[in-house]
Amino acid sequence: MPLPSMQEQFAALIAAPSVSCTQPSLDQSNRQVIDLLAGWLSDLGFACDIQQVEPGKFNLIATFGSGPGGLVLAGHSDTVPYDEALWSTDPLKLTEVDGRWVGLGSCDMKGFFALAIEAVRGLIDQPFKQPLIILATCDEESSMSGAKALAAAGRPLGRAAVIGEPTGLRPIRLHKGVMMERIDILGRSGHSSDPSLGHSALEAMHGAIGELLSLRQQWQREYNNAQFSVPQPTLNLGCIHGGDNPNRICGQCSLEFDLRPLPGMDPQVLRAAILGKLAPLAELHQVKIDYAPLFAEVPPFEQRADAELVRVAERLTGHTAAAVGFGTEAPYLQSMGCETLVLGPGNIACAHQPGEYLEMSRLQPTVRLLRELIGHYCLESVIT
Repeated sequence: MPLPSMQEQFAALIAAPSVSCTQPSLDQSNRQVIDLLAGWLSDLGFACDIQQVEPGKFNLIATFGSGPGGLVLAGHSDTVPYDEALWSTDPLKLTEVDGRWVGLGSCDMKGFFALAIEAVRGLIDQPFKQPLIILATCDEESSMSGAKALAAAGRPLGRAAVIGEPTGLRPIRLHKGVMMERIDILGRSGHSSDPSLGHSALEAMHGAIGELLSLRQQWQREYNNAQFSVPQPTLNLGCIHGGDNPNRICGQCSLEFDLRPLPGMDPQVLRAAILGKLAPLAELHQVKIDYAPLFAEVPPFEQRADAELVRVAERLTGHTAAAVGFGTEAPYLQSMGCETLVLGPGNIACAHQPGEYLEMSRLQPTVRLLRELIGHYCLESVIT
């Protein structure tokens, strides 16, 4: 059976549901996407290794050629959840609208795989001096368990890795970290007419929020990187829950917040600073305070400006490598010895949104760029 066209592959990937979510009722397996990719890549001559990360969740490492160097074209096979009622088209059907390919995962980022396959299918008859690896991971949109499993295994992948997240075809060599944290305060409820009957978890949380905002001010004074559009670290108070009635002293209160550190800021040092502020509050308000991450952090990422991959990507795209505020799997691939860059065709402004799309004008430029990268790392390059 002939390999489907790029558009047919794109449509099939969009049609294969692969939501990853922290809520079990919305979480789905990514096996259908992995099987599609493995089938197409096997037909092209790739050796496909499907690895189960946890039940229903899989990574794919597809390799063409051999050697110690080469190029990794990487992406995640999952999408965020979606509310079909907010879409004007079927989110699981590729639809052309005003010069855009619309569908869940078109931009972020299952569509990248169809473009990578289109790039390599035009080069497959040439002699590969170094391997090309196409990597598809699971659960990037939730726990990043796929990339973490690869990093934990420690298997070398390639000399350079390009992650096709939406960057508008501009190379990205830095991004902030992502920390999602939770504070739980357990006080003692009681009748509101007599404050001595209880210990207010809500009043203790008021103090905790004050300390967090004070730390935010301190960190924003101390850390600044002008390469980011938001040059300081950010701390967002995302949601709070507590109490049950106005005439009861609040016995329990929970806060969830998001912290985005710059490269050079150690998440463990930041957590220690927060703990140092919470301990006195627990004693002052006579409450119990538990503080822990909601998920393991995504570390900040920085690839050296003078790295070969950065120079090559800047030459091919005509853009200086820049920085973004969102997190990716880049630090995990970098930890495996790959020079790493984030570079893909989508627009981050439409990611995680109803009507997610990829501009059709970006399709062929992306294919050309990927072919040039494959040419540099796999067809021309020899490790000495």
